[in-house]
Amino acid sequence: MAQDDTEARLRRAEAEIRALQRTVFPGGDGRFFEPSISPDNGPAPTRTTPQTTARPSTTAVTDILVRLDAMELQLQRLTAKSEENTNALSALETRLAALETAGAPEGLPEPSSTEVTGEATESNLEAMTGTGSGFETQDPPATEPETAATGPSPERVAGVQAITKPQTDDAGDDEYSYGFRLWNAGYFPEARQQLASFIEDYPNHSRLTYGRNLLGRAFLDDGLPEEAARWFLRNYQADRTARRAPDSLLFLAESMIAMEDTRRACIALAEFGETYPAVATGRLADRYESNLQKVSCDS
Repeated sequence: MAQDDTEARLRRAEAEIRALQRTVFPGGDGRFFEPSISPDNGPAPTRTTPQTTARPSTTAVTDILVRLDAMELQLQRLTAKSEENTNALSALETRLAALETAGAPEGLPEPSSTEVTGEATESNLEAMTGTGSGFETQDPPATEPETAATGPSPERVAGVQAITKPQTDDAGDDEYSYGFRLWNAGYFPEARQQLASFIEDYPNHSRLTYGRNLLGRAFLDDGLPEEAARWFLRNYQADRTARRAPDSLLFLAESMIAMEDTRRACIALAEFGETYPAVATGRLADRYESNLQKVSCDS
């Protein structure tokens, strides 16, 4: 009776494995189990055995062991196939996340936060700021450098007026977005005025790191690298984990290059590569490599 019960359990296990085999391997695999249904929906083909010499008879126990070995081998193949499918799905999800992250515009946050390695040394910051060097850590002035008292041309006034300010439920975001639109249109002085107002009126807004970084860019793109460097340094020091902290550190190096200060440019570039390796090889890789080619840094 025990042998009959074992035989019944084996038959059920084999039937279940054949069903699983047809699911994982469409078309069937006849090396271990014959398919229940043949491809032409007819009866299963009769397996012929070539004429061989007589083999020693096997006992019920050895027959069970052979069938168990075949079942274990099939289960191993099914498990391996399942792991391959899982790994392929994980790789696709990783590539999708990378595509969503790459190329995020200045006005939009990345979907994932930047990880900071924490290996940046304070000596690098001291070398970049340097007491008496003109780049101490106090807040930079938000006012425009003194220029000739000449008003804007009517064409410029009309161009600025043509840029509309967003009107949403988030007033702070509207102020920042308006500054971004002015900067994007090339109206750098107007963008600086707008962004400085946003920074002063919304010091705790989630866009603050974007506002300070963009204000620095509005100076740098207008040929004012010294004022730009102050804002980039301030934004980086305020929170090194913020979304635009790596951007500000890289643009700080770019400002130093524009000022022909190779030493501090190299320090900033080295700090950027060590602190934000993922960004240095990803979103900002092209700009990072471009700046490295502009200076000759000692290794």
